[in-house]
Amino acid sequence: MALRGFGTLPDYDPRSLHFSLFMAAIHITDIEAAINHWREKTPSPDGVTLGPELRALAEVYALMVFHHEEEVDERGFPPKAWAAWMAWYDSTPDTPCIAICSTSQGDDECKGCGRSFDEVQFWPAMSPVEKRATWRRITMEDSAWRFNRYAERAREAEPVKPSSGNSDADPEFDPDNEQSWAP
Repeated sequence: MALRGFGTLPDYDPRSLHFSLFMAAIHITDIEAAINHWREKTPSPDGVTLGPELRALAEVYALMVFHHEEEVDERGFPPKAWAAWMAWYDSTPDTPCIAICSTSQGDDECKGCGRSFDEVQFWPAMSPVEKRATWRRITMEDSAWRFNRYAERAREAEPVKPSSGNSDADPEFDPDNEQSWAP
Protein backbone atom coordinates (compact mmCIF):
# COMPACT_ATOMS: atom_id res chain seq x y z
CA MET A 1 0.00 0.00 0.00
CA ALA A 2 2.85 2.41 0.70
CA LEU A 3 4.77 4.36 -1.90
CA ARG A 4 8.24 2.96 -2.37
CA GLY A 5 11.25 3.90 -4.51
CA PHE A 6 11.16 3.42 -8.25
CA GLY A 7 14.47 1.64 -8.67
CA THR A 8 15.76 2.39 -12.18
CA LEU A 9 12.87 4.62 -13.24
CA PRO A 10 13.69 8.35 -13.45
CA ASP A 11 12.82 10.57 -10.50
CA TYR A 12 9.47 12.33 -10.69
CA ASP A 13 9.65 16.03 -11.48
CA PRO A 14 6.35 17.58 -10.35
CA ARG A 15 6.68 20.27 -13.01
CA SER A 16 6.74 17.76 -15.86
CA LEU A 17 3.88 15.62 -17.01
CA HIS A 18 5.50 12.21 -16.92
CA PHE A 19 2.56 10.87 -14.97
CA SER A 20 2.93 7.43 -16.49
CA LEU A 21 6.28 7.14 -14.68
CA PHE A 22 4.89 8.56 -11.44
CA MET A 23 2.98 6.33 -9.11
CA ALA A 24 0.33 8.74 -7.86
CA ALA A 25 0.21 8.76 -4.08
CA ILE A 26 -2.06 10.31 -1.48
CA HIS A 27 -0.24 12.33 1.17
CA ILE A 28 -1.04 11.80 4.85
CA THR A 29 -2.23 15.40 5.16
CA ASP A 30 -4.96 14.65 2.62
CA ILE A 31 -6.00 11.62 4.66
CA GLU A 32 -6.13 13.85 7.75
CA ALA A 33 -8.21 16.45 5.89
CA ALA A 34 -10.62 13.76 4.69
CA ILE A 35 -10.92 12.37 8.23
CA ASN A 36 -11.70 15.85 9.58
CA HIS A 37 -14.25 16.34 6.79
CA TRP A 38 -16.05 13.15 7.80
CA ARG A 39 -15.77 13.96 11.53
CA GLU A 40 -17.60 17.22 10.83
CA LYS A 41 -20.10 15.73 8.38
CA THR A 42 -21.04 12.65 10.43
CA PRO A 43 -20.03 13.17 14.06
CA SER A 44 -19.96 10.21 16.40
CA PRO A 45 -23.30 9.84 18.20
CA ASP A 46 -21.67 8.56 21.39
CA GLY A 47 -18.10 9.87 21.15
CA VAL A 48 -16.73 6.38 20.46
CA THR A 49 -18.46 4.91 17.41
CA LEU A 50 -17.07 5.85 14.01
CA GLY A 51 -19.08 6.07 10.82
CA PRO A 52 -18.08 3.71 8.00
CA GLU A 53 -16.26 6.40 5.99
CA LEU A 54 -14.32 7.57 9.01
CA ARG A 55 -13.47 4.00 10.03
CA ALA A 56 -12.14 3.19 6.55
CA LEU A 57 -9.95 6.31 6.44
CA ALA A 58 -8.79 5.85 10.04
CA GLU A 59 -7.55 2.35 9.23
CA VAL A 60 -5.42 3.67 6.35
CA TYR A 61 -4.18 6.55 8.52
CA ALA A 62 -3.25 4.22 11.38
CA LEU A 63 -1.25 1.97 9.05
CA MET A 64 0.55 4.96 7.58
CA VAL A 65 1.50 6.23 11.03
CA PHE A 66 2.54 2.76 12.22
CA HIS A 67 4.78 2.23 9.19
CA HIS A 68 6.09 5.83 9.21
CA GLU A 69 4.82 6.46 5.69
CA GLU A 70 3.90 9.92 4.41
CA GLU A 71 2.18 8.72 1.25
CA VAL A 72 0.02 5.82 0.22
CA ASP A 73 -0.31 4.39 -3.29
CA GLU A 74 -3.72 5.10 -4.78
CA ARG A 75 -3.72 1.72 -6.54
CA GLY A 76 -3.74 -0.23 -3.28
CA PHE A 77 -6.24 1.99 -1.49
CA PRO A 78 -9.10 0.00 0.11
CA PRO A 79 -12.37 0.59 -1.81
CA LYS A 80 -14.34 2.01 1.15
CA ALA A 81 -11.50 4.37 2.08
CA TRP A 82 -11.16 5.39 -1.58
CA ALA A 83 -14.88 6.21 -1.77
CA ALA A 84 -14.64 8.28 1.44
CA TRP A 85 -11.50 10.05 0.18
CA MET A 86 -13.16 10.81 -3.17
CA ALA A 87 -16.24 12.22 -1.43
CA TRP A 88 -13.93 14.55 0.51
CA TYR A 89 -11.99 15.40 -2.65
CA ASP A 90 -15.25 16.34 -4.41
CA SER A 91 -15.88 18.90 -1.64
CA THR A 92 -12.57 20.70 -2.29
CA PRO A 93 -11.90 23.35 -4.97
CA ASP A 94 -10.94 21.63 -8.22
CA THR A 95 -8.42 24.10 -9.51
CA PRO A 96 -6.04 26.57 -7.85
CA CYS A 97 -6.66 29.05 -10.70
CA ILE A 98 -7.49 32.61 -9.64
CA ALA A 99 -7.96 33.87 -13.23
CA ILE A 100 -4.54 35.55 -13.41
CA CYS A 101 -2.68 33.13 -15.66
CA SER A 102 0.81 34.24 -16.51
CA THR A 103 1.50 31.05 -18.48
CA SER A 104 -0.63 32.55 -21.26
CA GLN A 105 1.96 35.35 -21.32
CA GLY A 106 4.86 32.90 -21.74
CA ASP A 107 5.84 32.11 -18.13
CA ASP A 108 6.89 28.53 -17.38
CA GLU A 109 5.12 28.79 -14.00
CA CYS A 110 1.91 30.71 -13.39
CA LYS A 111 2.39 33.59 -10.98
CA GLY A 112 -1.30 33.41 -10.05
CA CYS A 113 -1.67 29.78 -9.02
CA GLY A 114 1.87 28.37 -9.03
CA ARG A 115 1.25 25.56 -11.51
CA SER A 116 3.61 24.81 -14.37
CA PHE A 117 2.56 25.47 -17.96
CA ASP A 118 2.03 21.72 -18.49
CA GLU A 119 -0.01 21.38 -15.29
CA VAL A 120 -2.27 24.24 -16.41
CA GLN A 121 -2.69 22.74 -19.90
CA PHE A 122 -3.32 19.16 -18.81
CA TRP A 123 -5.25 19.85 -15.58
CA PRO A 124 -8.54 18.42 -16.92
CA ALA A 125 -6.81 15.12 -17.79
CA MET A 126 -5.05 14.74 -14.43
CA SER A 127 -6.40 12.29 -11.85
CA PRO A 128 -7.66 13.54 -8.47
CA VAL A 129 -4.49 12.22 -6.79
CA GLU A 130 -2.24 13.99 -9.31
CA LYS A 131 -4.20 17.21 -8.77
CA ARG A 132 -3.84 16.91 -4.99
CA ALA A 133 -0.07 16.37 -5.40
CA THR A 134 0.07 19.60 -7.39
CA TRP A 135 -2.08 21.39 -4.79
CA ARG A 136 0.28 20.18 -2.07
CA ARG A 137 3.37 21.35 -3.95
CA ILE A 138 2.04 24.85 -4.66
CA THR A 139 0.77 25.17 -1.08
CA MET A 140 4.14 24.15 0.35
CA GLU A 141 5.97 26.55 -1.99
CA ASP A 142 3.58 29.34 -0.91
CA SER A 143 4.92 31.68 -3.60
CA ALA A 144 1.92 32.01 -5.92
CA TRP A 145 -0.18 35.14 -5.76
CA ARG A 146 -3.17 33.03 -4.67
CA PHE A 147 -1.49 32.69 -1.27
CA ASN A 148 -0.60 36.35 -0.75
CA ARG A 149 -1.35 39.25 -3.09
CA TYR A 150 -4.66 37.86 -4.37
CA ALA A 151 -5.67 35.62 -1.47
CA GLU A 152 -9.14 37.18 -1.42
CA ARG A 153 -9.77 35.82 -4.94
CA ALA A 154 -8.90 32.34 -3.73
CA ARG A 155 -11.29 32.71 -0.77
CA GLU A 156 -14.07 33.89 -3.10
CA ALA A 157 -13.62 30.76 -5.22
CA GLU A 158 -13.98 28.40 -2.23
CA PRO A 159 -17.36 26.77 -1.76
CA VAL A 160 -19.52 28.30 0.95
CA LYS A 161 -20.23 25.94 3.82
CA PRO A 162 -23.96 25.59 4.47
CA SER A 163 -25.17 26.91 7.79
CA SER A 164 -26.35 24.46 10.41
CA GLY A 165 -29.89 25.74 9.97
CA ASN A 166 -30.26 26.49 13.66
CA SER A 167 -31.18 30.18 13.65
CA ASP A 168 -31.69 30.17 17.43
CA ALA A 169 -28.06 29.21 18.08
CA ASP A 170 -25.88 31.71 19.92
CA PRO A 171 -23.66 33.75 17.63
CA GLU A 172 -20.00 32.81 17.59
CA PHE A 173 -18.00 34.23 20.52
CA ASP A 174 -15.64 37.03 19.52
CA PRO A 175 -13.10 37.90 22.25
CA ASP A 176 -12.41 41.27 20.61
CA ASN A 177 -16.06 42.31 20.70
CA GLU A 178 -17.15 43.59 24.12
CA GLN A 179 -20.78 42.67 23.37
CA SER A 180 -19.75 39.01 23.24
CA TRP A 181 -18.75 39.24 26.91
CA ALA A 182 -22.22 40.33 28.04
CA PRO A 183 -24.50 37.61 29.45
